[in-house]
Amino acid sequence: MCTYMEVLFQQGHVHSFNKPVTLSRHRCKYLYSTPRVSCSLHSDAKLKDPFSLVQKDLQNIYDDIKQLLVSKAELKALCDYYFDGKGKAFRPMIVILMARACNVHSNKEGVLLPAQRSIAMISEMIHTASLVHDDVIDDSDKRRGKNTINNVWGERKAILAGDFILSAASMALARIGNTTVVSVLSQVIEDLVRGEFMQLGSKENENERFKHYLEKTFKKTASLIANSCKAVSILVNSDPEVHEIAYQYGRNVGIAFQLVDDILDFTSNANCLGKPSAADLKLGLATGPVLFACQQFPELHSMIMRRFSSDGDVDRAWQYVLKSDGVEQTNYLAQHYCQEAIRQISRLRPSSERDALIRLTELVLRRDK
Repeated sequence: MCTYMEVLFQQGHVHSFNKPVTLSRHRCKYLYSTPRVSCSLHSDAKLKDPFSLVQKDLQNIYDDIKQLLVSKAELKALCDYYFDGKGKAFRPMIVILMARACNVHSNKEGVLLPAQRSIAMISEMIHTASLVHDDVIDDSDKRRGKNTINNVWGERKAILAGDFILSAASMALARIGNTTVVSVLSQVIEDLVRGEFMQLGSKENENERFKHYLEKTFKKTASLIANSCKAVSILVNSDPEVHEIAYQYGRNVGIAFQLVDDILDFTSNANCLGKPSAADLKLGLATGPVLFACQQFPELHSMIMRRFSSDGDVDRAWQYVLKSDGVEQTNYLAQHYCQEAIRQISRLRPSSERDALIRLTELVLRRDK
């Protein structure tokens, strides 16, 4: 195991997954013991397909979101641009599966509550607003295989569109009427801003740099999934330990999802990914594969500190990553986060939705776009 991984284990960023789960005695009867998980995760055919289980719940979700974005013609066109029904709806899918799994666990027969579906919509709205703002910051011209909003309408209107989507999400959140849920999901917006600021900087010390990278990854990607999962559990169960299970599942899957995304920046072509490959390097970002490669090729250190700004830096860094085991190590780390997600969700009462959430970790690792 390389130095970074040792440091991550020591600092608690990556858990030792074979440790037994310790539960307080009065809660043991509500939560289920955790099976040991191998690196291959699950390939059991009995595990449910996540997409098929929530297809009905997601059927009109983008139309319902558009109903929340009532505005005049041009602003409406901007806001509706990414809600075209062609997205993967990855975050709403996780939120709905988690809601149903928690409902079954709490003897609610898995029936999705209207407020839980609203949280799934809100999570997609917050995510989309963050994409609009990210594209402005990164000066991106492509997103999901189409021109970005800032490329079509300009930066100023794109920023206002992102702000408007966030305001509509905030109003929908307020209508749920649960102050704890409002607090939990408000944390997501704070994390998104802090994560964006973290992305603007780096760390001189290599071990601190990887810690910085993972914390930024949590704030920019995983916090939304983690806190949305926690929010739907709060609506149906008062047990803080169930809330923590939902949160930790979302946190670990979210970090794994971004780690795989960072891998795809080196292994997928632009047509498959929907955005130019090596995009992160061109933005001056050192992601997992680069940070791992830096241990084998120390000359990357100076490139990272100058954010790949010198002529030829991007191409040289690309070659160093391909020559190293950076992609393999990042994939290994993503597997460990998925294993922890499985360990957490397996503590809930068995259900088709719980099994689908387990299955989802495998899909996260195997995705190619």
